[in-house]
Amino acid sequence: MMADVAVVVPNYNGMRFLKACLDSLREQTVQGFPVILVDNGSVDGSADFAEEHYPEVTVRRFDSNRGFCAAVNEGIRMAQTEYVILLNNDTVCEPTFVEALVCAIEKRPRCFSCAAKMVRMKHPDRIDNAGDYYCALGWAFACGKGKPADRYQTEREIFSACAGAAIYRREIFDEIGLFDEEHFAYLEDIDVAYRARIAGYHNYFIPGAVVRHVGSGTSGSGYNEFKLRYSSRNSVYLVYKNMPWPQIVLNLPFLAVGFTVKMFFFARRGYLGKYVRGLGKGFRLCSRDKKVRFRGRNLPHYLRIQWELWINTFRRLGV
Repeated sequence: MMADVAVVVPNYNGMRFLKACLDSLREQTVQGFPVILVDNGSVDGSADFAEEHYPEVTVRRFDSNRGFCAAVNEGIRMAQTEYVILLNNDTVCEPTFVEALVCAIEKRPRCFSCAAKMVRMKHPDRIDNAGDYYCALGWAFACGKGKPADRYQTEREIFSACAGAAIYRREIFDEIGLFDEEHFAYLEDIDVAYRARIAGYHNYFIPGAVVRHVGSGTSGSGYNEFKLRYSSRNSVYLVYKNMPWPQIVLNLPFLAVGFTVKMFFFARRGYLGKYVRGLGKGFRLCSRDKKVRFRGRNLPHYLRIQWELWINTFRRLGV
């Protein structure tokens, strides 16, 4: 019997990707799961296309682009299932994708999310994302990007699942909250995974669940103002929101180095002003009511997270 799972596909002007994505869901080894497409005010006819050619898909339309977080939150609320798979519209799933994710999360009762093995669409022998990590420098990074896919064949615990292709246990959202819509896009999956980690839950990488991914299908490739604005802003907000003040002080030397390195990186590419303005917007987001409340019972989880932040710093630097 198929587990109680739904697939949520956020969409914004994704006409060129949508057929391949939805066709791949029709070819899964398990069937009968609802598919919900949440459209962020597309003007390319992609929502109409889905309604006309995929009657099994429920289409929810927004009048304007409310961002990735608002779209997936709406889909999660509509799903009302035990598990929810979030899937980018610029992906093509291998036939065992849904089955592998459901099996993986079902056998791990303290698991919040399981990440798929994302490979590059044009070069499926190369990894696009094999789980996300976060480090004391304030940097988030995808494991394995650009490396041979056959090196990543083992299930393992990770800091966060990339929300472009992952399954989530819905009842934990009731405890920690949905995706934070202040993020709009970028680092929202690190944030929700961080909150789950604080509460004592875990996230895993599942290599048997494979998707091919175009990458930046909505926002565009390379560095652009949209990405820079939200990623720099959210990098500040992420630290403030999830770290208690003593942890921020402890990591301050690392964070200072991390943000300074990023500043020089973007300055060399002519983006210094945009990066600094993004940081400023991030500081303006920091208010007391946004911060995750510290609870003493979660202290062991904070300590484990801090250890991982240090370990992931060395992993990122290749030490």
